[in-house]
Amino acid sequence: MPDHAGLISYIAACFAIVIVPGPSVTVIIANSMRHGVRAGLLNVLGTQIGLVLMIAVLTVGLAAIVGAMGSVFEILRLVGAAYLIWLGVRMWCSDGSLAGSEHMSPARRSFVLQGFIVIWSNPKALLFFGAFIPQFIDPSGSAAWQTMLLGTIFMAIATICDSAYAFAAGGAGARLTQARVRLAERISGTFLIGGGLWLALSRR
Repeated sequence: MPDHAGLISYIAACFAIVIVPGPSVTVIIANSMRHGVRAGLLNVLGTQIGLVLMIAVLTVGLAAIVGAMGSVFEILRLVGAAYLIWLGVRMWCSDGSLAGSEHMSPARRSFVLQGFIVIWSNPKALLFFGAFIPQFIDPSGSAAWQTMLLGTIFMAIATICDSAYAFAAGGAGARLTQARVRLAERISGTFLIGGGLWLALSRR
């Protein structure tokens, strides 16, 4: 386990990484604005399930698994890119009619799947963990145990920050007019489409 100073540095780095909005946060914000806070929190749940699997992969041996499953990650990247673009197009086609409704659409289990797909659509996240977490591991201790502990800390910080985005966006969505919701959805849709295109065109 890293010493006290190392642990503080790790936590600070986690906050710096998580606080910057990425594809997952974009989806969380968009769904929170359109369907309510619960939808965004279900996205967060799906993201956390994906992170659990990523930490597990890193724990059992990142290099060997990535080397053996490179083609699988390539497929995941393309599927995830297509999914982000599809979500963005749907938002662009929306007319913002949910604004002013007395009852928000109920959040569905599919929002959990959305969060899971988005986090796994970019295998670079897995490679990032493989480069980031080992820097804070004490070689004299159990690497597997420390990886799980550091990964859990990262997940806790991600849950707090992503949930804050969901609550903030959900509260804003409840106050928006139809025209503003439509504008917000088009902005979110543009970011999703752009992120999907970037993911699809990025090098393997």
